Amino acid sequence: MKKNILVTLSALSISAFGFTLESNSIENGYIKEKYGKHGTQNLNGMPSLSFPLEWKNAPKNTKSYALVMEDFDAIPVTGFSWIHWIAIIPKTTTKLQENASLENKEIIQGVNSWISSMGRLNKSDASHFGGPAPPDTDYTYNITIYALDKEINLQSGFYLNELYTNMDGHILDKVTLKAKYKK
Repeated sequence: MKKNILVTLSALSISAFGFTLESNSIENGYIKEKYGKHGTQNLNGMPSLSFPLEWKNAPKNTKSYALVMEDFDAIPVTGFSWIHWIAIIPKTTTKLQENASLENKEIIQGVNSWISSMGRLNKSDASHFGGPAPPDTDYTYNITIYALDKEINLQSGFYLNELYTNMDGHILDKVTLKAKYKK
């Protein structure tokens, strides 16, 4: 009886932590300046130094991950939410190093909003991390990692709606990290 109780308590304590997402690039609720418009790395004018991310305690049956970084504060300025980064990540990966968008060949990246008439990049350049560049005030960015029960089969340059269509009915869990970036 005691053994069963201990096993049950151990299982509960492990699952009690839940799916988590963190980044050491965020201090006091703000993304460090080097990862956006105040940084020095850019790709044809688009801030391109992606920040590190790490996630833990994904559901047991996870087959892949999807990453979406979106800025809803951009809507009054642009008329739409600004997509900064979308990627499909293999199940064996539980962290992305700094600059993974340009250096990690295992992730498949979709198009960000820098392809729009406001960003004016071509599809190839816009299929990477496009860092924060708020024009008028500090903006909040939503970074979400989805644990999926299937592998997503899309090619580089896919659109967010294609990702959502492929994820539909296959999301095991998700976790969102919110952080601001200074104007």
